[in-house]
Amino acid sequence: MLTKDDIRNLALDAGADACGFGSLSRFDTAPDDMNPRFIAPRAKTIIGFLFRMPRGVQRGIEEGTQFFQYPSLAYGGINEVYAPSVLYEVGRAIEDEGYEAIVYRNTGARGKISDMTGEEGSTLSPEEQIVFSRTENKTAHHRSVSSTREVAEGKRAPDLQFHFRIAAVACGLGEIGWSKMFLSPDFGPMVRMAFILTDMEFEPDPLYNGTPLCRKCMACVRECPGHCLSSDKKTSNSFMMEDKLIEWAEYDPWRCYAFYTFPGRKHDPFIPTEVFEQHKDGKLAILEGKPVQSGEQAVLDVYSVLDGFFPSWMGYNMAMCGGCIGACVNMLEKKGGCLEGKFEEPFRVGRERWKINR
Repeated sequence: MLTKDDIRNLALDAGADACGFGSLSRFDTAPDDMNPRFIAPRAKTIIGFLFRMPRGVQRGIEEGTQFFQYPSLAYGGINEVYAPSVLYEVGRAIEDEGYEAIVYRNTGARGKISDMTGEEGSTLSPEEQIVFSRTENKTAHHRSVSSTREVAEGKRAPDLQFHFRIAAVACGLGEIGWSKMFLSPDFGPMVRMAFILTDMEFEPDPLYNGTPLCRKCMACVRECPGHCLSSDKKTSNSFMMEDKLIEWAEYDPWRCYAFYTFPGRKHDPFIPTEVFEQHKDGKLAILEGKPVQSGEQAVLDVYSVLDGFFPSWMGYNMAMCGGCIGACVNMLEKKGGCLEGKFEEPFRVGRERWKINR
């Protein structure tokens, strides 16, 4: 009979950097449309796997000289190639014991619930790519599931997705920081995740209860070029999982979406200055800090102007911002942070990232 140690060791040998076990009862308060119990009603255990992103994939963004490696390797390479191979190895071992392994890799833009609003309906998703110049409409960037329904009473409409970061917390692998990024005690925010649901029952690992990983320093708030995160603790999102408080900042997902791929004139070297100067029609207002209602239309306006300057590889949108993740790594490496002393040289020398003088 496989033990937790057997599975953990197998996962680490196969390439995972951490492995944790959670009980499905930790999802009792999750919305039905984000509850993994509806994917695997007989499952008793969720097994979480963390895959570290080398700190160096952020180096090019930090220096402003190389933006390809982060989306192609830290997104595409891990999500599409590396993590699935570990799921296969561990899943095969579980099924050799006569139990089912429901492998679940990172995916998005496939559910009936909007990635952006948390509500039903077809909205844009940062998991898909807008290609105005080729489609002349917004269809290509809408979620790939535009219509779905329950197949029987008591079930949920496909494709059901659960919250990966909360699931990682449920597996005892870390906590969620103020920026809503998942934080690992060994790697900070530099991780991706994958999961297995199984009817093989294991004692769940305790929820992380060590020194708080998020320092509530608000560096993520200060360094977000789009000012997408709030520092107001009165408006934070929070809930309890057993005796653990899970909390993150109120943030503007649509503004984050726009800056994620087009981080504005100060942080986007791929957009000529004259493009910002020529477009006074309000379509770039959200990038220019002008008063504008953030939402799907504001994002579409940005892409309608800047699509031709958008470098895309590996089927993943270019993650050119890097504001919150770089700020977090920088602060966690300082005295008392979970990444203190992990590297010979600090991630950042000095207090601030580069800015284009224009």
